[in-house]
Amino acid sequence: MNLAEWLVRTARRTPDAPALLHGSQVVATYAEFAERAASIGAALRICHGVGRGDRVALTMGNCTAYLEALYGIWFAGAVAVPINYKLHPREMAFIIADSGARLVLTGDDADGIDCDVPKIAVSGPRFEKMRRHEAMAEPAPLPSDALAWLFYTSGTTGRPKGVMLTVANLQAMTFSYFVDVDEVFARDAALYAAPMSHGAGLYNFMHVLRGSRHVVPLSGGFDTAEILGLAGTVGNLSMFAAPTMVRRLVSHAKAIGHDGAGIRTIVYGGGPMYVADIEEAVDTLGARFVQIYGQGETPMTITALSRDEIVDRSHPRWRERLGSVGRAQSVVEVRVADEAGRTVAAGESGEILVRGPSVMAGYWRNEEATAESLRDGWLWTGDVGAMDADGYLTLMDRSKDVIISGGTNIYPREVEEVLLRHPSVAEVSVVGRPSAEWGEDVVAFVVAAEGATPDEADLDAHCRDEIARFKRPKAYVLVPELPKNNYGKVLKTELRKQLES
Repeated sequence: MNLAEWLVRTARRTPDAPALLHGSQVVATYAEFAERAASIGAALRICHGVGRGDRVALTMGNCTAYLEALYGIWFAGAVAVPINYKLHPREMAFIIADSGARLVLTGDDADGIDCDVPKIAVSGPRFEKMRRHEAMAEPAPLPSDALAWLFYTSGTTGRPKGVMLTVANLQAMTFSYFVDVDEVFARDAALYAAPMSHGAGLYNFMHVLRGSRHVVPLSGGFDTAEILGLAGTVGNLSMFAAPTMVRRLVSHAKAIGHDGAGIRTIVYGGGPMYVADIEEAVDTLGARFVQIYGQGETPMTITALSRDEIVDRSHPRWRERLGSVGRAQSVVEVRVADEAGRTVAAGESGEILVRGPSVMAGYWRNEEATAESLRDGWLWTGDVGAMDADGYLTLMDRSKDVIISGGTNIYPREVEEVLLRHPSVAEVSVVGRPSAEWGEDVVAFVVAAEGATPDEADLDAHCRDEIARFKRPKAYVLVPELPKNNYGKVLKTELRKQLES
């Protein structure tokens, strides 16, 4: 079925219920939300030739129009390609081209994106005309294996890969949320303080199904004072947050004496949450936290640690469990395996494998990467962990050396390739350094080209010209050589030890 059918059903059931809010102001009821989406879908089909399976890219920050556009795309039977608006214009252009998008729906500033695809700003008159187009009577029919969401996640090759998420994948993710993460009620409000192009946007489905409110902060992002203010004026807030966001929110709440009233649930994931930090969070804001572990390849659905388990300190191993990422969610099987795919004994480390209906259909037009990640029905996550006898999974390391800063994945190879294009750089290796504010900072170890003396400001300017600002290194360390093993592979563990010392 078409995912837009969920919106249609809710609009019929509670047409006058508030749906979209900008801050605390209601900008659309469910009837208006559904009508706008149906109109956008019709305009996509009739005016722009977008049909079933065609891709439509979104390059904008958080706004209520984002949800209207998403459901308009699905009404048309098309595929949403959400793109992080913080990416460099060149990176956006690559994704738009690789996905074969027919159209790009943008924020106000899209002039820097060099592509041949038509662009429509959601704040402009052309999008407003789409909103007012004669609406589709019903969403275009789709089978469960139809592609719905094409999520681009950077790979170790340095090129982003398109994760193909089908209708069935997103349905499984949604149903698992109700069982393993949280129940949702009509009185609740989904707060989009994290990017809607990522996990926060995926959590719209649960709240559409239940007829809850969807709140985009006036800032369009994460502002601790604003969030605590909305907790009082809107109430019953549920949100997805990276651990670094949780730490900032807790710090502000402690400073002003806020006890979390008005916040219902904070789902945290996307990076390491230290035990001391979640203990402090619970002590400050109460039993409002649920942890999830997932990947774009199996969105938000590998494991979960419930709010009851997070606050329960009666179990003899409660601290160990609090340091885990919980147990397998209902729709998936999770196991830890050796290199041959054999399940290892409880407590032993290995690669985390996942199987179930939430696992992606594969990578877009990338058979080699698909074959490497999907083997015999199992997703090889690239993450290293250990599972205890009770099924609690603890992450040990990330075998792909992903750096997670502010809840966003940064892939070292991508940054390394950019720096290697600088004439004063002979070799480079990028690693993550622990950061109290961001989780991890990017650090580049640089070996100078013969006769050259790399200048930090020059290297930084080079990175700003090539990649998104949040990916560029926070520090550059000049070294005479990089530590390597007998096969010539750079030993990043040694570089991390240097940073620790």
